[in-house]
Amino acid sequence: MFAFIWMAFVGLIVGILARFFYPGQVPLNWFWSILLGIAGSWLAGMVVQAMTPGARGKPFHPAGFIASVLGAMALIFLARVLHIM
Repeated sequence: MFAFIWMAFVGLIVGILARFFYPGQVPLNWFWSILLGIAGSWLAGMVVQAMTPGARGKPFHPAGFIASVLGAMALIFLARVLHIM
């Protein structure tokens, strides 16, 4: 249960930071910001694991947090290109 709460909290922080650093207005409420942050973290994790096979199961690292924000920003860009947002 605590893992889900932690994932939602980190997702919210990542989503808010991605919205803050992305140029232009990103019209999302707090729920969608959490989902954006979680999805951005997942996307960044997949990319990092594909690039570095030994990265699986490592604890929190600041570079991973930055990669999560960049992953969320990439999802915002993709949503804008596909005219979803």
